[in-house]
This record gives sequence, C-alpha cells and structure tokens, in this order.
Amino acid sequence: MPSAVEKLVIIGGSAGSLPVLLDIVESLPAGFEAPVVIVLHRLKNVSSDMDKILADSQEHMHIREPEDKEPIRAGHIYLAPQNYHLLLEVEKTFSLDYSELVHFSRPSIDVSFESAARVFGKHLTAVLLSGANQDGAAGIEAVAAAGGTAIVQDPSSTDYPAMPTAAIQKTNDILILQPVDIVNYFKKGNS
Repeated sequence: MPSAVEKLVIIGGSAGSLPVLLDIVESLPAGFEAPVVIVLHRLKNVSSDMDKILADSQEHMHIREPEDKEPIRAGHIYLAPQNYHLLLEVEKTFSLDYSELVHFSRPSIDVSFESAARVFGKHLTAVLLSGANQDGAAGIEAVAAAGGTAIVQDPSSTDYPAMPTAAIQKTNDILILQPVDIVNYFKKGNS
C-alpha cells in the first residue's frame, strides 16, 4: 500500500459545487493522510475567503493555498490560488503557472487533473463536481486512463450539469455518484 505522499485526492468544481465540496471536506475523517487539492473556478480580481470557508468545515487538516515549488504534504488541503493554473510535478511539488486561460478559466481543472494523473497515476482519486462549462472533462479522462479513480457528480443532482455531463461523455471508466455517495466514499477513509 502506498504511503500518503504517494496518494492524492483532487477535487474540481465550478458553479453550484460549493455545497457538495463543503460536505466532502467536512466528511474527511481524522487521520485522513492523503493530501487533498481543490481546484475551483473563482473570480480573478475579487478578494476571496474560500480558504477560511473551507477551514470552518474541517478541523483535522491544514488548509492553505500552495506556493510555487512547495512540497505536497500529507494531512493538508490545498486550494488552487485564484488566477493561476496549479500543476503537480513529479518531484511531488506544486507549480503555479500564469499561461493562457483554459475553458475560460485559470485555474483550469483540466490542467490540474492532467498533471496529477501523470504524477500519481493509479494512486489518484479525482472528483469532478458541478459546473457550467467543460473544464475537467479531459482531466477526468486522463485520470481514468492513468488507472486512477475518477468520480463525477451525477448531473441530475445539480443545477449546472454541463461539467459532469461533458466528463461522462468523454469516458465510461468513471463512478457517477450522487453528492451523498461522494461524501460517504470519503467518510469511509477512501483516498
């Protein structure tokens, strides 16, 4: 069984994803060692207290925005900074990138998921939540192709089904779950 630093959970979402995301973060049990990376579409020039909102829902793990070249650590939740793509590197560090928008977004879920799939392969669990565009679909496909666990929120459970629907159309090797089932997946300590 791989050590915690060899495993990673990555969660992406956009419009409508916050309630489910908060439920997931709150459900992470004490002792959940796999690092968790969260990639959310947020307005780039508007101050955000998202890290504080997440911290209010989780008392066992450290929550922060990573810095460029920062090592990925067990027992931490990392929130992709506004207006930067967040990549994961083979050295198990983060890289912040200011390149072009992808699917009108920076950070892009696809960019983060695809880099995580290259680094963590079958030891990666990726969750794609609600959203109004197709960002994350190619990333979920990359996770599944690398042997990781790819979870997509059931589009019927959201007011913004475009993102999970696009992922479902790209690959069949995914788990399509209702929000309560995603939460229960992590409550059981899966990573």
